[in-house]
Amino acid sequence: MKGVCLRQCQAPIAFLASHCGFRSAPLGALQLGVDHGAYCLGCCWALMALLFVGGVMNVLWIAGIAILVLLEKTVPTGQLIPRVSGASMAAIGTWLVFRAL
Repeated sequence: MKGVCLRQCQAPIAFLASHCGFRSAPLGALQLGVDHGAYCLGCCWALMALLFVGGVMNVLWIAGIAILVLLEKTVPTGQLIPRVSGASMAAIGTWLVFRAL
């Protein structure tokens, strides 16, 4: 699911082209924005949820996650960055669980 959403979110011009371009009517433009926003939320919801784990006001967490989201959306490496970051976060989470035991 993340891959499908990330492909739509990485290329906003392609998203617009596949959805009949810009809309002149306000409600059509709003619907197009909601659709594109849903794809962006679908690819980054877990990173947004991490903000609550690390603390909403922790500037280092915010900066780190913002850089990760920027890299996922702009660097043309395909699925490399999301897979590496996902695997490393899973490994860190597993280590934290076993460390607490």
